[in-house]
Amino acid sequence: IDQLNFPPTYQPKYVESAWQSWWEKSGYYTPDISKINDVSSIKEENKFVMVIPPPNVTGSLHLGHALTTAIEDTLTRWNRMKGKITLWVPGTDHAGIATQSVVEKRLLKSDGVTRHQLGREEFLKKVWEWKDLYGNRITGQIRSLGASVDWSREAFTMDSNLSRAVTEAFVRFHDDGLLYRDTRLINWSCALQSAISEIEVDYIDLEGKTYLPVPNHKLKDKYEFGTLTSFAYKVEGSDEEIVVATTRLETMLGDTAVAVHPNDTRYSHLHGKYVIHPFVDRKIPIITDDVLVDMSFGTGAVKITPAHDPNDYSCGKRNQLDFIIIFTEDGKIANNGGKFAGLMRYDARIAIEEELKVLGLWRNKEPNKMRLGKCSRSGDIIEPMLTPQWYVNCSSMAARAVDAVRQGDLKIVPEFHESTWYRWLENIRDWCISRQLWWGHRIPAYFLRLKSDLDKGIRQDKNDPSNNHLWFVGRTELEAKERAVSKLNVDINDIILEQDEDVLDTWFSSGLFPFSVFGWPNNTVDLQTFYPTTLLETGLDILFFWVARMVMMGLHLTNTLPFKTVYLHAMVRDKYGRKMSKSLGNVIDPLEVINGCQLSDLLKKIDEGN
Repeated sequence: IDQLNFPPTYQPKYVESAWQSWWEKSGYYTPDISKINDVSSIKEENKFVMVIPPPNVTGSLHLGHALTTAIEDTLTRWNRMKGKITLWVPGTDHAGIATQSVVEKRLLKSDGVTRHQLGREEFLKKVWEWKDLYGNRITGQIRSLGASVDWSREAFTMDSNLSRAVTEAFVRFHDDGLLYRDTRLINWSCALQSAISEIEVDYIDLEGKTYLPVPNHKLKDKYEFGTLTSFAYKVEGSDEEIVVATTRLETMLGDTAVAVHPNDTRYSHLHGKYVIHPFVDRKIPIITDDVLVDMSFGTGAVKITPAHDPNDYSCGKRNQLDFIIIFTEDGKIANNGGKFAGLMRYDARIAIEEELKVLGLWRNKEPNKMRLGKCSRSGDIIEPMLTPQWYVNCSSMAARAVDAVRQGDLKIVPEFHESTWYRWLENIRDWCISRQLWWGHRIPAYFLRLKSDLDKGIRQDKNDPSNNHLWFVGRTELEAKERAVSKLNVDINDIILEQDEDVLDTWFSSGLFPFSVFGWPNNTVDLQTFYPTTLLETGLDILFFWVARMVMMGLHLTNTLPFKTVYLHAMVRDKYGRKMSKSLGNVIDPLEVINGCQLSDLLKKIDEGN
């Protein structure tokens, strides 16, 4: 026995190394339905089906994933031991923004190049290389944890069959009148040069003057936030002035009105008159607005920048104001910004303040409490931007999802999360599903131009809202052409189509996961046998970002709830109360908890970190 040289303590890697491969090879995790003549005859109580919350391919698993795996494996093995037909489907998510962000950072750090320098095709090759490397790491970790998933049904959200489901869902939503294109204010990350959803925005509360770093800004290490700057606009044709205040001084380049309250007698004589913009050739009208303006606050006058502020956007719509976009996609002042064109937006903030002082228009600056939105992926300060995007009207789907819980068809455990479910779905807004990225499912929409128009020098702007009728949706380019012919009565040979360069929000494909993994929209044996699933188990943090969307999309596209029960577990957090996040760098590898980790390896991870 001594000659066997047994280690003094239990060593999992020696004992468990062969078990997973043997279990997998023996097919113990794959349900045998070959002897069942009619799969529809399988009673619900005799089967247990669950899909794994697909982890992102942006690195490796962490303790939060390990908790999910442990809970779900326990549920799966318990039901399997009860003699049920049991299936637990594994998979990974392409994670559009997260993956592209990580790969871009790595390329910049290792090769000193950006994705734009590489070009779309070469960049996507790099992302697929990343996926092949880290996707395998993730599945290897799940195997090492002993998870009893059916690897023969492993799915990836960019697989051809799942991509086909994404295209089908987009087309069906469009044909059902729920999906449309519109130009609205959205959350914009200048660092990513893309719209992002609320889930990718972290909010910080500033008590007053605060200095923060901003990506891609190089003139200073940190920039000033949490202040309210007051400056004057001169009234045209007089010595009078109107003083306004703002926390975002750079946006004054896009001002198209100064609003006052209609009952404010201080400004009654100025109604309908103009102020002169000091930096660009623009007269700005003085308008009245009793919705936006509080005449008891400050000077009672408000600068209006409709293209870069949500409240101002609404005011601009009410008063038919001009919407002037003053930022480029990467956060520079656009060509319409006068002498400040080309400056990064916060460098322009400093320059504008100095110029206002020179002109005698600067009045003061004081600390101001404010809430600041930051991109969770890049750390960039969120910029409200007026851009054309694709939207899904979720109202009817959300109502069905609410009714499903209220009527007891869908059970949420623990029950107290139902209030979150109702609150979010009953106040749902249309879902912006387009992202200005390269990694993801490219939007199956095409902009039409006619060869005959181009020959005449006529070229329609695809971003002009008045040309939205020239966008056509199709499962293929040919189908889009046929739809264009039918609608516009034009010669198919005269048509030139240009596919939208944007991709879909990752949550769009994730929302289809419970049925796309079984072959939907095709009526496969797997879909007939295993859909709807039994249970959805996941962390409480994505109840409305993922779970609600699966329920809405499942109900609309399959007319069936994708699962009967949602079980939400608590979160693994760090000492600051933050959840595990690769972008924060606070993750712990579950395999290192099992096997330990050398200090040199930990230091290497820090050096290679985001």
